[in-house]
Amino acid sequence: MANEQSNFTNVAKDTGELIHQAGAKTTQTVLAHTEKYHDAYTTIDKIMDSFWERIPYIGIAITVFIIFWLLTKLFKFFIHKTLENRSYTRQNLVLVLNRVGSTFILFFGFLIALVIAIPGFTPSQLIGALGIGSVAIGFAFKDIFQNLLSGVLILLGEPFRIGDDIVVNGMEGNVEDIQIRATFLRSPDGRRIVIPNATVYTSAVTVNNAYQRRRCEFVVGIGYEDDVPKAKQIILDILNNNRNILSQPSFSVNVTTLADFSINLTVRWWVNTTETSTATSISEIQELVVTAFAEQGISIPYPVQEVKVYRGDQAEQTENLNKQPS
Repeated sequence: MANEQSNFTNVAKDTGELIHQAGAKTTQTVLAHTEKYHDAYTTIDKIMDSFWERIPYIGIAITVFIIFWLLTKLFKFFIHKTLENRSYTRQNLVLVLNRVGSTFILFFGFLIALVIAIPGFTPSQLIGALGIGSVAIGFAFKDIFQNLLSGVLILLGEPFRIGDDIVVNGMEGNVEDIQIRATFLRSPDGRRIVIPNATVYTSAVTVNNAYQRRRCEFVVGIGYEDDVPKAKQIILDILNNNRNILSQPSFSVNVTTLADFSINLTVRWWVNTTETSTATSISEIQELVVTAFAEQGISIPYPVQEVKVYRGDQAEQTENLNKQPS
């Protein structure tokens, strides 16, 4: 019994030592993790304290930026009121002043807002950062910068205005807007065409309504058996009696082509685009010419092809069959 009690005492003692050692290790582990979390909590507290300290400055920065945004609106209103009644004012010049000036004001306000909101920030740091990456930025945004520069040159040079009908690079439409990056056209069938300014600046541009007087023309063919002077006089009378056709420059009817099926007459005249369009005038004159030619017996021929079928081989075979003995 004494041995059993001694063994039991030793086991209990060893178990107590193991529990004590485990408790000590657990305590050390908990303390280590607590120190780590304490450092994280301390860092978060510092960040939050710094954020709450910067809240007033951020609010002031936002207020300053809003003030500069309102200044851009005031600047646009001032430019519009100052230049709208000047006889020498060009429409695109007003656009340049509005867009470039407002962009500069907003950028200046943005820099001031950054100085207020970010401690230690200076504009020279931003300029230095842009200088370091200027080569990479230049390659990455080459097309954008090219379009921006082309847009400014188009607005300053004013080869066309908003509302003009132009043809550029095979695309035709009415100019809806000229922005710094692209020119917006409305096609005759109601679609929007966006052309990069670099393409517009480097391409030949045709301004359809640059002048009030426009020339109209069409070609009509008459038969070789018809009276050419009579046909020309009929067309001249129609042109002379139409009130929308200008007398100067004078209109004309000339034989231009001796075609395979007809003698082609080219009819040319001038109209004032403020009174009628070229398409309307051409349609009107063509209808009158068709009616007058029908009344005066002048034909407007259309292509006729004569097809001849040679049957010589078939007749020869039939004759040979008839000569064979039965």
